[in-house]
Amino acid sequence: MAVVFALTSGTQAAPNQETVTKLTAVPPSESASTPERHPQIHEAIESLRRAKEHMEHPAHDFGGHRVEALRATDEALQQLEICLKYDKD
Repeated sequence: MAVVFALTSGTQAAPNQETVTKLTAVPPSESASTPERHPQIHEAIESLRRAKEHMEHPAHDFGGHRVEALRATDEALQQLEICLKYDKD
């Protein structure tokens, strides 16, 4: 997320209420100075969600393994979410 400043043309004055445009608020927990905790786990969750969506709308049954793969994907997603809940460091 980012905060963008729009300055009036040709002025060197510090930005004020009229010259600053705030596009998106950045919550304190997601500030640019604080890196995301466990980015690989978050990436894995998103990847599994995309794979699950792909398996839910297939042109075939993946050799009879689609249902079991969907079940295993749901279990993996559940376990990753639990991992993140237990990270209190």
